[in-house]
Amino acid sequence: MVTEDSLEQVHQKFLNAKSAQGAWREVPLQKKLQAVKKFSDLVEDRKEKLAKILTEEMGKPITQSRNELNGLKGRIDFFLENTEKTLYPETVFSEEKKLEEVITHEPLGVISNISAWNYPYFVGSNVFIPALLTGNTVLYKPSEFATLTGLAIADLLHEAGVPKDVFIPVVGAGKTGQYLLQQKLNGIFFTGSYATGKKISEMAAPQLMKVQLELGGKDPVYVCEDVDVASAAAGTADGAMYNTGQSCCSVERIYVQEKIYLKFLDAFVETVKGFSMGDPMDEKTYIGRLTRGELQIEVLEKQVQDALSKGAKLLTGGKRAQRKGGAFFEPTVFSDVNHTMELMREESFGPIIGIQKVASDEQALALMNDTEYGLTASVYCKDPERARKILEKVHAGSAYWNCCDRVSPRLPWSGRGHSGIGSTLSKLGILTFTQPKAWHRRYPT
Repeated sequence: MVTEDSLEQVHQKFLNAKSAQGAWREVPLQKKLQAVKKFSDLVEDRKEKLAKILTEEMGKPITQSRNELNGLKGRIDFFLENTEKTLYPETVFSEEKKLEEVITHEPLGVISNISAWNYPYFVGSNVFIPALLTGNTVLYKPSEFATLTGLAIADLLHEAGVPKDVFIPVVGAGKTGQYLLQQKLNGIFFTGSYATGKKISEMAAPQLMKVQLELGGKDPVYVCEDVDVASAAAGTADGAMYNTGQSCCSVERIYVQEKIYLKFLDAFVETVKGFSMGDPMDEKTYIGRLTRGELQIEVLEKQVQDALSKGAKLLTGGKRAQRKGGAFFEPTVFSDVNHTMELMREESFGPIIGIQKVASDEQALALMNDTEYGLTASVYCKDPERARKILEKVHAGSAYWNCCDRVSPRLPWSGRGHSGIGSTLSKLGILTFTQPKAWHRRYPT
């Protein structure tokens, strides 16, 4: 039985983290690296058990839970290999035996990581691994939809050698997140919806702490006329439906050049109809249950009805599916859509997509930018220069050429507009958990 933390418990956990931060800061980096490496090894050793916990909690198909755990090692390895050289003091000016100017990096202090349920290992580790390595203590609040996974992460970190007061799990839902924001934190790192992120930013403002928000997206793809249609359709269908469409960077809008529009629709629908939906524990399942259940079903049903009422054509799906073990929604594809429809403007976070015909690159670019979000954008075409000219004008933090729904630890993960502020991953995602110190060092005469 898991119980939510009270305000008093959250405050005590904060005091414990604050008290432990000074000693953790002084722990040699090599010892911190050893603990994180041990954590990575423990995850690998217990991967099957951890995958089952994740699937049982949030409904992610078991094969995709394993994929997340398999991919975690690459992210952790990046931080293990790059933290020391990223933090190394940088001499930016030097007059021999006269003056030196040096930049060093110090930890923020006590940070809170309010994580997400859709990729708890990926999203969480983007924050807590570099935060720990740079000397911060972490109050980690997993999503209420992935609490057991969050507690498993905490147990493995402690077993790996991270002190219990250095990484402290905080259990609960929205109210518990508010309790965290009442503490004198040095940073808040949140992943979730724009609406919640905006509230967090407003609550955190009086404290002048660092606030970083990884929020949602309405990510577009433009498919040009020179592509291999079957390959592009398969890739974008996977980008739209993987993890049951519950990814921050899921493909949520597709624009197709009119010359291949009908051919692309046929190939796309054929791919989607081949996705197996059912028990997330079944090895053959590709589409699992919706983690937020009826709440998300209502969002998707509303978008379906709005699209139909405004003239969209339903090609497949469009309704809840009768399956045991939770809320399921059929993989849904619309054609003849436009930007008056909620489907093309509001975040869906489910297995649903609208595909719109365009006549030119210029029209596609205008539609891609017709959004308040700005997480990722993709162009499928043969000519890299054509793709570059389009993508450099798209308001998005990540640009994809002939791929989509992809994250690399070597590249910054950042959003624009309603998709958030700040960056995780890459060297920027290490430095974000530090504050710079400027050293002016004049030698005595």
